[in-house]
Amino acid sequence: MAVKPIVMYPAQVLEMPCEKVQIFDRKLSKLLADMYDTMIENDGVGLAAPQIGLSKQIAIVDIDDHHGTIELINPVIIEQCGTQTGPEGCLSFPGLYGDVSRSDYIKVRTYNKKGKLRIIEAEGFLARAIQHEIDHLEGILFTSKVERYITEDELESTEG
Repeated sequence: MAVKPIVMYPAQVLEMPCEKVQIFDRKLSKLLADMYDTMIENDGVGLAAPQIGLSKQIAIVDIDDHHGTIELINPVIIEQCGTQTGPEGCLSFPGLYGDVSRSDYIKVRTYNKKGKLRIIEAEGFLARAIQHEIDHLEGILFTSKVERYITEDELESTEG
């Protein structure tokens, strides 16, 4: 597939609510494959369509665990509880990290590339990654939620 260039802040597309996906076809499947390749090439755990210049409600998350790659198309958080605070970064803000508080558990209604409705439950780091990507689809950047910016050295010490 193809690696797409990452859109960097302050590109306007990053701060605009995205349009819902209406057509589930081969082009969507190819786009998701390209997004996956782009995410992996840039060492990310998630990527939203606005980060490659498309204002569509499409995102992927893969935290390299048993869940595999999660496709999020027109996602909506339908339940959430608990709180976690931890470091986040963003491919559209290279080298910038900050502590962000998010729900520790979420339930999401979404669609896969074939248009099949799915309910996804996630907690911990996976919940954090999904919420970060859903925020992108609503034009919300993690920088608006940062409680404290952290350095790369601090980030590495929290990763052990």
